[in-house]
Amino acid sequence: MKKLFLFLFFFSTIGFLFLSSCKEDESRPTFPVSADIFYSIDGKQVAFTGLTHSASNWLWDFGDGNTSTEQNPVYIYENGGYYTATLTATDSDGQTAISEVNLAVALTPYVLLTGGPTASNGKTWKLTAAHPAEDRLANADASFSVASGAPETLPQGAFDLYLNMGEVYDDTYTFFFDGSYAHDVKSDGAAFSGLVFQYVTTGGEGIVNAGGADFGLCTGKYTPETDATFTYVENENFVVPSVYGADGTITFEDVSTLDFSGTEFIGLMDFQRKVILNKISDNSMQLVMFMAASPDHLPMNTHALVLTFVVVN
Repeated sequence: MKKLFLFLFFFSTIGFLFLSSCKEDESRPTFPVSADIFYSIDGKQVAFTGLTHSASNWLWDFGDGNTSTEQNPVYIYENGGYYTATLTATDSDGQTAISEVNLAVALTPYVLLTGGPTASNGKTWKLTAAHPAEDRLANADASFSVASGAPETLPQGAFDLYLNMGEVYDDTYTFFFDGSYAHDVKSDGAAFSGLVFQYVTTGGEGIVNAGGADFGLCTGKYTPETDATFTYVENENFVVPSVYGADGTITFEDVSTLDFSGTEFIGLMDFQRKVILNKISDNSMQLVMFMAASPDHLPMNTHALVLTFVVVN
């Protein structure tokens, strides 16, 4: 009898605990699915962590056409650039939560120039009227010393306020990741130009605005090329015809350059279309453009324009 009593007591206790556990399970709150992203970047490799709750499936879209179903994938992008990575977390009931993050991966100068492979509209630049302290009208010598009669640094809006050629700040230049190039000269159909270049190539008929004649500058008629391309070289020795060179040339060593197809150019239309890319960031770049301002020394350059361009948003 005692054994029977113990047996019944044991099973009644187990039953009570089981029912209590069921009641606790029934009253326990169910948290909705959620998702967040943590990541770290090393070169082109990105380690992703999916910080999720109640998720049973994960789908990553890395923003370049590739995906993963791992919760914490490590992914290597083929090209540096700007990407939006998206995580979709799904729970057992089919409910989803979505999180995304913007990435800047391996931003080389070329990516900074073009916007990278995901920039379908390219990256558009224009000459800035703000003129940082390094901007100047220089001699085409090895150190780009300030030209005679020119200010040490260009005042804000200098080409507008002092030369009445404010339209040079409007023209835009678009670089695409695939090497394509687009140039917009706006409604005046003219581009920033060297005065001697215009007299030599058009007899002066191409001049639209000669407000900068005292400095050898003007605007001249120009029709941008269709299907234009550009070439970027990150590091080279660039030989430039110059009156300041002992043999009529100066070699700028270990510089980055931009060159263009056909008659295309950036910034200044003159005999020398290849330019030096002095420095570049996500929002600005400084170029050195050469100008032949003396008909007695053609095709040697006498001057250089050191100017800053900014991104058109």
